[in-house]
Amino acid sequence: MEKRFVHPVSIVILLLIGLMSCNKDREVYRYDAMVPVYMEFKDFRQPPKALSAKNIQQAGKIYFKDNYIFLNEVNEGIHVIDNSNPAYPNPVAFYQIKGNVDIAIRGDVLFADSYIDLVALDISDITNPVMISRIENAFPEVLPPPVDINLPFAWNRIDRSKGVIVGWEVETLTAENPNYWGRGWSSWRFATTMDVAGGAENAAGVAGSMARFMLNDQYLHSIAQPHVLKTIDVSDAGNMLQTDSISIWREMETLFRYDGHLFVGTTTGMMIYSLKNPAKPEFVSDLDHMNACDPVVVENDIAYVTLRSGNWCMNTTNQLDVIDISDIESPTLLKSYPMFNPHGLGIDNGTLFICDGADGLKVYDATNPLAIQSNMIAHFSGIDTYDVIPLGDILLLIGHDGLFQYDYSDPQNIQLLSHIEVSN
Repeated sequence: MEKRFVHPVSIVILLLIGLMSCNKDREVYRYDAMVPVYMEFKDFRQPPKALSAKNIQQAGKIYFKDNYIFLNEVNEGIHVIDNSNPAYPNPVAFYQIKGNVDIAIRGDVLFADSYIDLVALDISDITNPVMISRIENAFPEVLPPPVDINLPFAWNRIDRSKGVIVGWEVETLTAENPNYWGRGWSSWRFATTMDVAGGAENAAGVAGSMARFMLNDQYLHSIAQPHVLKTIDVSDAGNMLQTDSISIWREMETLFRYDGHLFVGTTTGMMIYSLKNPAKPEFVSDLDHMNACDPVVVENDIAYVTLRSGNWCMNTTNQLDVIDISDIESPTLLKSYPMFNPHGLGIDNGTLFICDGADGLKVYDATNPLAIQSNMIAHFSGIDTYDVIPLGDILLLIGHDGLFQYDYSDPQNIQLLSHIEVSN
């Protein structure tokens, strides 16, 4: 039998032809994805500027201190409004702070996030804030919100050495069999109580229920990213020091301080931490609920939690949960009430205020927690609501339509005092 010899070079050629044929069979995908937009660190870390008052364009969180309203302009800075006369609020300045979402004030020092950094400003001269210090990379994993929640992120395009990520732009990318459908981001983006830190000169202000900053004595507790709770010693604003960092398996959203405890709203339940040692919060208990967005406020032995559906919350639940916390180590759900799409809420001496999204502001007599729904006091429809701060007689409300103030000194006859519109 005749034997045929095949030259090694021929084998290599045949293999290459085979590989080329395989490549022709591979699919190349084209898809739109969000890629990061960077700002160089030297430009990003310039001291915040004080500008003249300007119109509100995208209202975020609210804070109240010493007759001033501090209103976040999402990712841009803080509107400062003189509220000496709630019927005629007077915008006086705008603090330009890139990447700002959350605010807390102790004495004359304002603490604000600036994307990945934490800055402290001296605001003793309200129209001329002076930067005291900055903790660089206090929140290293923070990313700005997506431009389109339905698009994937191009995670392989993230290079933090290029600067701070300040936004996203959409590009059409190509890949073979890409695994690009992963969503997710550090949703570093929302209790109503007066925090008093030792004396009048150290008194803190009041935050809305969507807050992720909460002052306690000389410490600032913050949701650094959805699964990390940080505690920072701010007693010396010029030398802020992190004292604790707790990793939590739940996805945290909001903070509320009440009676020596920190109540944490998460997407899967309410968590309670003891502040007996304010430098290091200690876990006490929790209560599960269905996956939903979740701010919480507390008065006496009752916690009020709103659960809502939406793009961020991945659920269809819209309700108010009333929770008995008389045994702080074993919270118990008392009752749930259906709602439209509740966001922030506030409680003051038995009067419960709920921002029910596009269904407006709803006010209830909550003195009987088991009969809240049948005791509605007022319903202000026609406004898209986000969060509230009750201040004794005056209610601050922020929403898609701007800043509203109501006089509720007589809860049975609540009156609109003023309205600052959003200018798009």
